[in-house]
Amino acid sequence: MSTIITVSNQKGGVGKTTTAAALASGIALAGRKVLGIDLDPQGNLGFCLGSGNDHRYTVLDVLKGTVPAQEALFKSDYGDLLISDISLSSSGLEKVQTSREYILKNAIAPILDQYDYVVIDTPPALNLLTVNAYSVSDFLIIPMASDILSLVGLAQLKETIESVQERVNPDLKVLGILLNRFNARTLLSRDVLEMAQQLASQINTKVFQTKIRSGVAVAEAPAHGESIFSYNSRSAAVKDYLAFLDEIALDIHLKEETQNG
Repeated sequence: MSTIITVSNQKGGVGKTTTAAALASGIALAGRKVLGIDLDPQGNLGFCLGSGNDHRYTVLDVLKGTVPAQEALFKSDYGDLLISDISLSSSGLEKVQTSREYILKNAIAPILDQYDYVVIDTPPALNLLTVNAYSVSDFLIIPMASDILSLVGLAQLKETIESVQERVNPDLKVLGILLNRFNARTLLSRDVLEMAQQLASQINTKVFQTKIRSGVAVAEAPAHGESIFSYNSRSAAVKDYLAFLDEIALDIHLKEETQNG
C-alpha cells in the first residue's frame, strides 16, 4: 500500500516544489518506488525531476479520464511522474457534478499498488486541485519561508485542512511545518519559528526539527537536470534536506505504527 504525501501551501515562493522534488528524488535514490504527481499548472516538479518539455500526456488527461494513469506516466531517473502544464489552470474540473473531491483518488487508484510512496506537489492556491490532493493523502507537509508574510494565510489553510478531515478524509495527518531559508542567527528567523510553533499547535502538528538553510545549489540543480543530492552533496541546504528525509521517515513510521497498533 502506498504512503501518499502532499506538499502544500497556498503562498508561492516558500520552497514547496523544491521540497516535493527533494522528497521524491530522495525516496527514489533510497531504492523505494515513488510516483511524483504535479498538480501545479507551472509544471515545475516535472522540470525539477527531469521531464523537460517532451511529453505526450499530462496529469490533466488522467484527471479527465481520457488517458489511463498507467499510460500517462513519465519515467524519470527519480521515479515515475504525472506531469502538468499550464492547461491545468483551466481544467474545467469544477464542472464535475458529483464526487469532485475524489477525481484524483479515483484516477490513480489502478496504479497505487506499484509504489511505496506517492509525492504530490500542489498549486499555490486552495482550490479543487488542492482539495483533491488532500483527499487522497495520508500526510501533509507545509513548507514556509522564514519571513512574516509566509505566516499570512495559514489560518485559511487550517480551515481547509479541517474541512477535508471532516468531510472527505478523516485520516489526513499534518506531518509538520518545514521552515525554508532559515538562518538561526537572525532575529527574524527566530521570531518566525516561534510564531510557526504557535500555529502548528493549532493544527495538531509541529515545526520540524530540521530547518532548511539557504543554498544556491538547490536553485541550480534543476537547470543541470540533476537532483539536489547528486548535484552538490556538500551544500548546507542539501545536507538539511537529507536530515529532513531522515526525520520524516521516522515520523511516518511511528505514526503508521500507532495507527496499526
